[in-house]
This record gives sequence, C-alpha cells and structure tokens, in this order.
Amino acid sequence: MSPVFSHGDLRLYILSLLAEGPRHGYDLMQALTERTGGTYSPSAGTIYPRLAKLEEERLVTKTVDGRKTVYEITDAGRAEVEARGGDLEDIQAGLADSVRLIADEVRGSVRDAMRSLRADLAAASRDEREQARSVPADDPRVRSREQLHRADAALTDFRGRARAELRSHVARGGELAASAVDEIETALRHASEAVSRAMRG
Repeated sequence: MSPVFSHGDLRLYILSLLAEGPRHGYDLMQALTERTGGTYSPSAGTIYPRLAKLEEERLVTKTVDGRKTVYEITDAGRAEVEARGGDLEDIQAGLADSVRLIADEVRGSVRDAMRSLRADLAAASRDEREQARSVPADDPRVRSREQLHRADAALTDFRGRARAELRSHVARGGELAASAVDEIETALRHASEAVSRAMRG
C-alpha cells in the first residue's frame, strides 16, 4: 500500500527534508523512499517540477556542485515549515501508518510461508509412511523418496526464508537494485546447474 500525499503535502514534506540540510534531487528521492519504509518511491518527474516551483516561490535556492544540483531551503521556506508544523505532524502520522501496514503485510507473508511449509512437510510425511508400508524397506525407491523429501523440505525452507528477507529489507526502506536481483538470478541458475550435476552423479 503506497502512502497518498494530499494536495500540497508532498511539497511541504520536501521543504521539511530540506530544512534538515541541503540535498540534491536524487538524495531527496532516496530520503522519501526511506522515510516511507519503501512504500513510496517518487520519480524524477515528480520531484524536480516541485523543486522548480519551490525555487520560483523563493522557498529554496539551488547551486551547481560539479554534476549535482544542490537545493537549500531559504528563510522564507523555513518559516513556512515552522508555520505549518501541525500539517507536517499529520503527514508524518499518515506515513507511519503506511509503514506499519507494510510491516504487517510482511509478517503475514512470513506466517503464511511457515504454515505452508508445515502443511507440505506433514503431507510429505504421510505419503512417505503410506508408501513405506507397500514397498520393502531395502528397496532403493524408499531411500530415494526419503532423500527427495529432504530436498523438498530444504527448497521450501529456502524459498520461505529468502522471500521473507527480501520483503523485510524493502519494508525497512532498503534499496533492492536491479544488479542485486541479477546476482540472485545468477546464483539460482548456478544452484539449478548444481542440482543437475548431482543427479548425473
């Protein structure tokens, strides 16, 4: 669930971030993502027009520092932040509610994953017992099924833990870059190849 900034709220929130210190545009986008627990990630097309409007209203100034344009709040901008302290508190409360909601969703996903894992393990155990009664204990198929059960449990456990870790990371405001997902896909591909090699003996 993404927090919804009412008309003018995002403008005020940007001013409040600049009241903490000068920032460049990308830094403001990161700060908004972090402060909302990853539930809101504004684009450059959202941030820069608002910064231009604030500059036009003489509430912020900008200076070029190398390749970066740094924005700094003016005395007039700081006065507006102070005058609208109550509005800012309401915005902060709304964002806190959004972060709590996403945290609840993550906890729910973890609980669902654990319930699914327990159900899968119980079903696999029942199947194994039923098959064991109909096949001699020294049959290679019995041993293979036992190992298959181990492998299934390991894979299910891995999926649940990895999914919960990724969701928790994003919910805490951590960045999940495309390069990180590329690494995860590469690692999973290598793991799949390792499984194939193990099957060939």
